[in-house]
Amino acid sequence: MTTESYIKDYPRPQFVRDNWLNLNGKWDFRFDDGNAGEREKWQEKFEGTHEINVPFTYETSASGIGIEEFHPYVWYRKTISVPKEAEGKRAVLHFQAVDHTAKVWVNGEFAGMHRGGYAAFAFDITPFLIFGADNTITVKAEDTDSCTQPRGKQRWTKDNFECFYVQTTGIWQTVWLEYVSEQRLEAVKITPDIDRNMVRFDYEAAGTDKAGSLRLEAAISFKGNPVKRVSLELDRPCLTVEVDLIHEASGPWKKSWWTPQNPNLYDVEFVLYADGHPVDRVRSYFGMRKISIEKGQVLLNNVPLYQRLILDQGYWTESHLTPPSEEALVADIDSVLAMGYNGVRKHMKIEDARFLYWCDVKGLLVWSEMAATFEYHDRAVETFSNEWLEIVRQQYNHPSIIAWVPFNESWGVANILRDKRQQKFTEGIYHLTKAIDPYRPVITNDGWEHTVSDILTLHDYVETGDEFLKRYANVEAVANNDTTCNRWKFAFAEGYGYRGQPIMITEFGGIAFKSDKGWGYGEQVSSNEEFIERFAGLTRAIKSVDAICGYCYTQVTDVQQEINGLLTEDRKPKFPLELIREINLS
Repeated sequence: MTTESYIKDYPRPQFVRDNWLNLNGKWDFRFDDGNAGEREKWQEKFEGTHEINVPFTYETSASGIGIEEFHPYVWYRKTISVPKEAEGKRAVLHFQAVDHTAKVWVNGEFAGMHRGGYAAFAFDITPFLIFGADNTITVKAEDTDSCTQPRGKQRWTKDNFECFYVQTTGIWQTVWLEYVSEQRLEAVKITPDIDRNMVRFDYEAAGTDKAGSLRLEAAISFKGNPVKRVSLELDRPCLTVEVDLIHEASGPWKKSWWTPQNPNLYDVEFVLYADGHPVDRVRSYFGMRKISIEKGQVLLNNVPLYQRLILDQGYWTESHLTPPSEEALVADIDSVLAMGYNGVRKHMKIEDARFLYWCDVKGLLVWSEMAATFEYHDRAVETFSNEWLEIVRQQYNHPSIIAWVPFNESWGVANILRDKRQQKFTEGIYHLTKAIDPYRPVITNDGWEHTVSDILTLHDYVETGDEFLKRYANVEAVANNDTTCNRWKFAFAEGYGYRGQPIMITEFGGIAFKSDKGWGYGEQVSSNEEFIERFAGLTRAIKSVDAICGYCYTQVTDVQQEINGLLTEDRKPKFPLELIREINLS
């Protein structure tokens, strides 16, 4: 079942308007290795040397180009028709993701710039448009091979190596246009509170300084049944309102909570009125659920939650980081659920918002993880912090997201064990994240060498269940940096210690079949039987340790030279998914 707001391929499912134009498809394209384009005024006119299929990057076969070598400057150009009847509206041009810096011109006039390869952004391009005529959009994307830039699994060398893959340059998610009123909603932050049976809306609005009265109405429904309608005067750009949700429409209250087994979602329509006339209409949804931590356990809706996660890097053969279609996203989610997992750790990537929508709808838990930098530098601190805070705000409303993971395995903070600057950086990101979202756990440095962290997460690619049980016979000793536990990394950085947090094994396994074309973790296996024996032994060993409250297996699919997925890169199961499901659920 979808939400009432659902529109197929709509790029921002949490904030839906009907009047929008998808700008994906054929664009003129050109490399600019000498960075001459701005000097030569390509923003006014340039001759494309290629045609590219946006939103796929030039490195991918799906783009129609398929050149994998790195080019730091690339240009795009598209002509669109803007209808005369749109005059009087504001035209907002949206980019769901451009890696890494985007500069945008409309009809040769500079419209704006954004830095950060994973966050969505938008520009009001109304002043530059000619209504009732053709208009030209020009985009220059600038990328680097710098390790102070958040890049995740994108390589910074000529060739792939270890677990680093072909880079992503330029537009890699949907480009779209919408026509909106000058007086409109800019954003709504939705916070459920199951303990008080309430939901809080934090509104941001534009045009509140214009003459006339503004009234905002929110109509909440559940499974098609009206629940609550609230109306309030909107006289300032930011406003907070709490709405009591005790109602009869859904039966007993707890039956309307969001869980993986019953991913119940409330629909909500926001209508903004100016002097009694509707000027903006936005549809959204939310889930009533609570994530908390108590006595060494992660709780969902005040009940202990055992997390069976799988690492998901979100790469495709023909399109790399860009999903080939919405159907491909749904298929991945269905495969994960079919294998008995109840969540994913979305690794080193901020995924397409449509993926999160379908996780909300289907009840798949998500750990949202930032793409890492790989050098510590003041520039890296600034770039990382700005983009991460954008992302937390943009993803906040998705009930499927139950944890934030800004750092992984000391990437970008390689000396965190002892370096006070790097330790304070992770502390700062932890607290800034909590300032925006105090309701979800934040994992600082997933894998090892934690500073402040709500969950103690450990990565361990030990090869057999017996070896695992020997190493974790005393889990608290591991948590307290006991040197006799035969781990290659400490659980905590110096100056920090275990304070009773929940403990999870958030990377293990990574088993690959024997091949001379790729790699996995540890010895490769030669048969299905050998794989299942090792997989089952490790999974059951972890599950048998009472002090461990969840795990994350590496990984869903093969990715380029990394061949340790349960599925191939083109999503073919390596063995019946029911076998994996039985082991996970037994």
